[in-house]
Amino acid sequence: MQRRKFIRNAAAASAAFSIVPSHVLGKTHIPPSDTLYVAGFGVGGRGNSVINGLNDTGRVKFVAFCDVDDRRAQQTHEQFPDVKRYKDFRKVFDAHLGDIDAIAVASPDHTHATISLPFMREKKHAYVEKPLTHNIYEARLMTQVAKEQGIVTQMGNQGASSDGSRIAREWVESGIIGKVHTIDCWTNRPVWPQGVPLPTEKDRIPKGLDWDLWLGPAKMRDYNDAYLPFKWRGFWDFGTGALGDMGCHIMETPFSVLDLGYPTEAEASCTTVWVDDFVEADYSHSCPPSSKIHLKFEHEEHGDIALNWYDGGLKPDLPDELKDDETIGDSGGGSIFYGDKGILICDTYSRNARLLPSEMMDLYKSPAPKYDRVPGGIDGHFANFVDGCQNGTPTSSNFEKAGRLTETVLMGNLAVKAYQYKELKEGKKLGDWDPYGFPGRRKLFWDGDNMKITNYDKANEWVTRDYRDGWELK
Repeated sequence: MQRRKFIRNAAAASAAFSIVPSHVLGKTHIPPSDTLYVAGFGVGGRGNSVINGLNDTGRVKFVAFCDVDDRRAQQTHEQFPDVKRYKDFRKVFDAHLGDIDAIAVASPDHTHATISLPFMREKKHAYVEKPLTHNIYEARLMTQVAKEQGIVTQMGNQGASSDGSRIAREWVESGIIGKVHTIDCWTNRPVWPQGVPLPTEKDRIPKGLDWDLWLGPAKMRDYNDAYLPFKWRGFWDFGTGALGDMGCHIMETPFSVLDLGYPTEAEASCTTVWVDDFVEADYSHSCPPSSKIHLKFEHEEHGDIALNWYDGGLKPDLPDELKDDETIGDSGGGSIFYGDKGILICDTYSRNARLLPSEMMDLYKSPAPKYDRVPGGIDGHFANFVDGCQNGTPTSSNFEKAGRLTETVLMGNLAVKAYQYKELKEGKKLGDWDPYGFPGRRKLFWDGDNMKITNYDKANEWVTRDYRDGWELK
C-alpha cells in the first residue's frame, strides 16, 4: 500500500473502530487476558533486548517482526524462527492489524512516531523505546492519541519502574532535604562520534538493508557507512544526541520525584569544533561533542527549580559535603538534588538513593513506603506493561508522563540547536576569522501549552521537522 493511502485508510478506520474480543471475530488465538499478541518493529540491536524482555514475561506471543535491516534482525529471527518477517511496517498493518493487541517499537528515534501512530489510532497498546519521539510535536501528538484511544502505553526508560525513584520521592516529600532549588544531571554519553562532518561519499548499500525505508520521514540522501549501525544517534536528522539517549533515563528521577511540568526556560552552551587553525567548523547537522544545558521549572511547592544537564565528559560541581572517598552518581551518570536543608544523590536509573552529608544516612529514618513498587523493579518494566494491557495495572512510564519528560529532553535539544545555529556576518565568508554570528545563543522562553518559543522564532522550526514527501504525520 502507498504511504498516503495507508495514512488515509488508517485514519478512516480509526474513526469507526470499536473494541471487539478476538474470539468474536473468529480469531484462533487466546484472548488478551491470557496472552498478549505483539508485533515488534526494529527488532535488532536494542530491539532484540526489548523482544526478549517481553518474551521473558511468559505472557507474550509475537505475531510479526518488522526490521528494515536483515543483518541487525538476524539474531531475533534465529531466536524466533516461526514469527513472520517484514521490512515495511505498513505491510504489518495491512496483514496483522486484527491479530495483534500491542506493538513494541525500538527503531531509530526518527521513526518512532511514524510507525507507532497508525497502530495507536487503531487502539493497539504501545511500548516504545526512549526517547519517545524525535521532536516535541511528535511527543505531544503521541500523548494525545494515547489519551484519546484509551490505550495502555509504556516508554522504555526502565528506571521509571525502579524502587529508587519511589524511595527518592518519599524522602523528598518527607522534607529531609527541604525545598529543592537546583538539580544537576549528567551522563557519560555520547559513546559514538558527534560534532562530525556530514558524510558526502556514496557507499554501497549493504545486502539486506532497505535504505529508503530506514530513512523513513528523513530527507533522501546517499547511503554512507558513517550512519549505521549506531552512529545515526549523533546526526540530528535521525537521532537526538546524548541528551536524547540518556535524558529520559536520568532526568526521569527528578520528573518522578517532583512531578515536574513543562520547563519555562532553556539555554545551552556546547563544544566548538575547529577544522584548522582559527577555522571553526559548521557541523550544525551533527549533535555537539559535549553540552551543558540549563532548564527552569516553576513548581507549586518548591518554587523555581533549576535543572542543569551535562554530557560529553562534562560534570557538575562536586558538593562540598562530599568526602574524598565518596563519588557522585556512577559510571553512566546520575542526579543531585540540592535542597535548602540537605542533598540527595541518585545513580543512573534512579539507583542507590543516598543523602549528603553521608552521616545523614545513619540518622535518618526512612518513611513508610507511600508509592506502590513495581514487582521486579527495573527488571519488571516489561511485565509492568503487560500487566497494564491485561489487567489495567498502572504503567510506570505511560505516555502522559513519558511524553512530558520527552518534551523536556527535546526542549534541551532545542536550546542546543539554537546555540549551534550560525549566520555569516555581513562582509564575511567561509574561512575568514570569526565569520559567524550566533543569534540563537540566548535564553529561550518556552510556552509549553502552545509548544512555542516566544522570544526566538527561528527555534520554532525545530519543534517539528520537515517530513519527506509521502511520510507526513496525520
